[in-house]
Amino acid sequence: MPRIQQLSAHVINKIAAGEVIERPASVVKELLENSVDALSTRIEIDIADGGLELIRIVDDGEGIHPEDLPLAVASHATSKLREADDLFRVQTMGFRGEALASIAEVSRFRIRSRRHEAATGSELDVINGVLSPVRTCGAPVGTLIEVADLFCSTPVRRKFLKQPSTEFSHITEQFTKIALAHPRLHLVLRHNDRVVYELPAADKLIDRISLFFGSDLARNLIWIESEFEAIRLWGYVGHPSQSKANRKGQFLFLNGRWIQDRSLGHALGEAYRGLMMVGRNPISFLFLEMPADLVDVNVHPTKAEVRFQESQKLYRQLLSTIRTKFLGMNLNSELQVRPATSNPGVGVTPPLQPVRPAVDPQQQLAAQQDLVSWVREQSRDWGTAGYEPKYPELPPEEPDQAELPRSDSWRGAPPTTVPAWPAAGAPALPADLGADRSDFVAPQESADSGFSRVDPPHVVAGSPQPVVTHQVSESPAATGMEHAVDVRAMQIHDSYLVVETVEGLQVVDQHALHERILYEHLRKRVLSGSIESQRLLVPQPIELSVSEAALLSEHRELLARFGLCLEDFGANTVLVSAYPVMLARVDLTQMVRDAAEKIAESGRDPSRRDLLDSLLHMMSCKGAIKAGQRLSPEEIESLLAQRHLIDDAHHCPHGRPTALMLSRAELDRQFGRLG
Repeated sequence: MPRIQQLSAHVINKIAAGEVIERPASVVKELLENSVDALSTRIEIDIADGGLELIRIVDDGEGIHPEDLPLAVASHATSKLREADDLFRVQTMGFRGEALASIAEVSRFRIRSRRHEAATGSELDVINGVLSPVRTCGAPVGTLIEVADLFCSTPVRRKFLKQPSTEFSHITEQFTKIALAHPRLHLVLRHNDRVVYELPAADKLIDRISLFFGSDLARNLIWIESEFEAIRLWGYVGHPSQSKANRKGQFLFLNGRWIQDRSLGHALGEAYRGLMMVGRNPISFLFLEMPADLVDVNVHPTKAEVRFQESQKLYRQLLSTIRTKFLGMNLNSELQVRPATSNPGVGVTPPLQPVRPAVDPQQQLAAQQDLVSWVREQSRDWGTAGYEPKYPELPPEEPDQAELPRSDSWRGAPPTTVPAWPAAGAPALPADLGADRSDFVAPQESADSGFSRVDPPHVVAGSPQPVVTHQVSESPAATGMEHAVDVRAMQIHDSYLVVETVEGLQVVDQHALHERILYEHLRKRVLSGSIESQRLLVPQPIELSVSEAALLSEHRELLARFGLCLEDFGANTVLVSAYPVMLARVDLTQMVRDAAEKIAESGRDPSRRDLLDSLLHMMSCKGAIKAGQRLSPEEIESLLAQRHLIDDAHHCPHGRPTALMLSRAELDRQFGRLG
C-alpha cells in the first residue's frame, strides 16, 4: 500500500471543485449568491453554449477592494466569518469561501471590481488556478466575473456534461430560484446573445410567479401566513386542482435561500391528503424566516440541505397553517364541459349533459362547519382541553411588500394541534371534492366473503342518484363464449358498471377499463406509426417555463409519433398545431405540460422504453372517461364490448384491477342457499 502523503493545494482545490461545482448551473448559483450578498440591485447574466463556453455575471453591488482580489479566489477566504461561532449566526447566502477558488481552479477566470469610493476598478485573471498580477482598469461600480472554458483542466468532468440546451435548462432553474427568493432584484438572463428573461424589480412575489409559471397558475394560488414564536411562514400554495407529476413545482426558501427538506415536503403532502389524486404533487412557493441560531446551514457544500433545531414544530406549523386555511375555503373546482365529439378510435362518446354538483351550497357550508367542529373536538381528545387555535385572519392576497420585513416581534399562537381530515364516523368533506379522480384504493380482503370490499366514502346527505340499467348484447365473437348471452349492465355512482355474467356478478371500474382500452389502441398505433392526428385550424399557444419549452423542442419528433405536433413560438411558448384524434377530449395545455414533466423525469433519452410507456400511460389516463361521468346505453355497450378485443382487460396500465368478480356460488353461500 502506498505511503500517506500530503496533497498539494492544487489537487485539494480540484477535489473541492468537484464537490461544489457539478455543472455550469452550479457556477451560476454561487456567483448569483455572491452578488446578492454584495447588496446588488441589478444583476445581468450572459451564458454562451449552455455555460460551457462562457458565464458572465455583472452586478452593481458594493465591489471588492483591489488588495482583496487575490484573497477572493483563495481557498477558505471569506468576509462573512471571523470565528467558529459565526457559523451558527450566518445571515448571508455564502460563507464557506470555497466557490470562487473552486471555479478558478477548473476554468479561465476573470474578476473585475470597483468600489463606489474608488476612481478606477481592478482586474485579476486566473487560468487553471494560476493568478496574474492585479491591474488597474476602467469599470463601473460593482463586480464582473467571467468564467470561460469551464472544466478545461478536467476533461473527464467535462465529457459527463449534457447538451448545451440541457445545461442551460439547469441554469434557468437556478435563476428562477434566485428570482423568486429576491423579487426586488432587477435580473437579466441572456443565452447566446438572446434575452431569455428581463425581470424588473417587482413589488409582489405573485408578479414573479406569474412571469415564470403563467397567469393561469398565479390565479389559482392561495396566500397563507402564520407566525409562532420566532418562526414566520408565508407564501402561496396551489389550489388542490393544480398539481404536477413531480415535485419541481415546490419551492421552499429559508431566509432568502432555496433549500430542500424532506420533512417539510412530507408535511406539504399531508396537508393535501384526500384533496389530490394519488401520484400528483402540490404546487407551493413557501418562505420561512427565523433567527440564524435556530438552523444549521453548514451541512452540505451546496447549502441546499439544512438542519433545523426544532423540525417537529416546523412540521406542525406548516401542516396546520395550510389545513386551517383550506378548512375555511370552498375548494370545489369549476368543471368546464366541452361539446361532445365522437371518438371513432375507441367508440365511446362523452356525455352531453353537464355533471351536476353532488350537494348544494348550503349543504356544503354545513359540512365544512361540521368538519371544523369535529377538528376542535378531536383537538380536545388529543390532550389540549380548552385550547382553540388563535390564527390571525389571513389576508385574501399577498401584502404589498415583495419581501416581507423580518422582525423580532413575532406574534401568533402555537400550532400545537394539527387538524386532521375526517376518518370513519367523522363529518365528511363535500362529495364532489373527489368526484373526478382516477385513483384506486387497494381493497381489503374479507375473511368471510369472496368479494373484495372497499368501504364507500362518506357523502354529504343529498338526493340519491338514480340507478340506470341497460340491456347489453354480447355476441359469441366478442365474448369468446359458445353461446350468446344477454347481459344486464347497471351504472352506479356514475363510476362503476355492474354486469351480469355467466359466472355471476362483475363490478367494472369504467375509468380503469377505458384507460386500458385507450392504452392498447395508442400503443399499437404509435409503434406502427399509424396514429391519426387532427390539425387545428388555428394553432393553440401554450405558455411554459423556458426549460419546459426547450425540452419539448428537443423532443418534437418523439411527440409527433404520438400525434402531437408542436412548433416553437418564442422563449417560453409552443404552438400546438395537431393532436391525436383519440384524445380529442383531453385538455391540450395540461397534456403538453405533463408530457414535458414525463420527459424530464425519464432522463431525456427518447429511445428509452420506459419513456414511451410513461407517455402512453399519461395520455391514456387523461383521455379515458372519468369517475363520476354518466354514460349512455350505447357508450356502456361499446365499452364492455371492447374489453374482449384487447390483450389484458383485467388491469389498467398502472396495474390496478379493472373489475371485481362475485361468483354465483358465493352469492348462494352468502344468502344461505347452499344445502
